[in-house]
Formats: sequence, C-alpha cells, structure tokens
Amino acid sequence: MTKFFKSSLPAVAVLAIGGIVTMHAGAQGTFPAKPVELVVPYAAGGGTDALARSFADASRKHMDQPMIIVNKPGASGGIGMNDVINAKPDGYRLAIIATDVLTVPLLGIAKLSYRDLQPIAQLNYDPAAITVRADSPLNSLQDFVKAAKASPGSVQVGNSGTGAIWHLAAAALEDKTAVKFNHVPFQGASPAVLALLGGHIDAVAVSPAEVAPHVRAGKVKILAVMADQRVKGYEQVPTAKESGVDLSIGTWRALAAPKNTPPEVMTKLRAIAQQTAAEASFKEATAKLDLGYAYLDAEAFSANLSSDNAKFKQLIEKLQIKP
Repeated sequence: MTKFFKSSLPAVAVLAIGGIVTMHAGAQGTFPAKPVELVVPYAAGGGTDALARSFADASRKHMDQPMIIVNKPGASGGIGMNDVINAKPDGYRLAIIATDVLTVPLLGIAKLSYRDLQPIAQLNYDPAAITVRADSPLNSLQDFVKAAKASPGSVQVGNSGTGAIWHLAAAALEDKTAVKFNHVPFQGASPAVLALLGGHIDAVAVSPAEVAPHVRAGKVKILAVMADQRVKGYEQVPTAKESGVDLSIGTWRALAAPKNTPPEVMTKLRAIAQQTAAEASFKEATAKLDLGYAYLDAEAFSANLSSDNAKFKQLIEKLQIKP
C-alpha cells in the first residue's frame, strides 16, 4: 500500500509534500522565531517581577528574540497562571510561577493545577520575613508576637493575596505562637509594601528581597526571617528559630510552559534557562535584588513540585485556611 502511494503521486505533489516537511522542520529548528512573552502573575515591582525582568535581560545573550514581560496580577496569581495554561502550547507564552501555583488550587481560589504546566527550571528560593516600619516600637519577633497577644486581631499584616505564600507564612506564624493577626491581602507584594510605607498596615510577611530597597533607605526594618539559616546580606537579622519560633517557610520562583508544549521546544527552553541562569549578569542581578539564587533543572524541580504540594496541602488543612 505504501509503495503504491509513493509511486502514484505526481512529481509536483511529492515536491510539495517535501517542501511542507522541510518548512515544518525549519520552523521548529529556529525557535524562537518571534518574541517570547513571560507572564508575571503579580503586580510590577515585587520580587517575582524583579526576578523575571533580570532573567529576561540576561536571556538576550542566548536567544535570537527578546523576552517580553507581561504583568497579569489577580486571584493570588491565578489569573496570570491560567492565562498561560490556556495559551497555545508553542513556547511563545511562558509563566514565572511561585508556590502559589500549588496553594491557589488547594484553597479553591482559582481552578488550575501545577500539572497543567511543564516545568522549565527553578531560579530561586526566598524565605518569608516579618518587616515593620523603621519608626515602629517593635524591634524583635518577640516584641511583634507580644503585641499581637496583647490585642488579638489588631495587628495588621499585609500579604500578596489571600492564600498566597506570604499569607500562609503569617498564618503559620499565628499557629506557632498562638496569636491572631488581621490579614490584609493585596494584589502582589509590592502594593503590600507600599501600604506599609504609607502607614496603612503594621507589617508585611513578604521576603527580604521585596523590602530590600526600603531597608537600605532606612524606612523599614526586618525583625526576623523564617529560614533555617540567616539570609545572605542580612546576617544581622535573626531567624525565627533563633527568636524562639520553630518555623521555616518561603517560596521558590520558576519558569514553566503550557502543558503539551512540543518536546523539541521544551528542550530549547530548558537549555536557554540553564544558560541564562548561569550568566554572571543574572547572578549579580539576583544578588543586587537580595533574591536567593537556587537553580534546579526541570527534573529536580518537578520532584520538588510534587513534595511541596503535599506539604502545603497538609499546612492548609491543619490551619483550616479558607479564602
């Protein structure tokens, strides 16, 4: 049957089919042939946004096309992540994701699954931290907890959205210290920090990176980091454990593509990510932004996704957190 089909085709048709195959192969081989959009599911100015922009800048050396940042905040990252999940799986619309890709569906805030995305690479890890204004009378995590105990529900703690990692971090701190905060959600860490600077809330539970410029300007102070070890650049800031609270929680940030993106495109994207993450300019940028550099390839990051999903599920159920 196959032999008859080949011999029966006119020469012109054979040439036409050959041309189509060649064009298809060429299109795949030249990826990317146009700009690649990197969706940041949070407001501009936060740590995730800063990391995405630094990565996009460093990627120019390894891509023939620019990487364009698109901010799509809302629903604790759910709007932006769903935008990429539902995008054409051709590699031209990617997402920079954080732990919210796990927590948002667990809380029912948005209908999505981390399994709807294909991991490209993990780029960093940052712990949560409790930060207050520089003029706050609170100078330690012990002071902060004491104030919350003295007036349950009165201490306003800003986060990057209900159910987002910084909300979970503050809720976990409540659980560990038997206090009650007034959680105030924002569409990203940056708006929460601005509210703190404006005196509208008492504290934020975001990462050190997201308050770094204001720490250097003397406008805010970090009371403690929720990490196993002190954070580089903030060696004078104690960990929660050193402050008497056995708590370590934070977020990673990573790159992902829609499910069913072709294997050859994924291979190219993962190679670009590895090369870009190894760039001195990217490492210098993350250090300058006070972001924790923590690269993992797709295989290692995929394993972390599964284990972290189980951990966050247990935490959310234990704390009975609801949107």
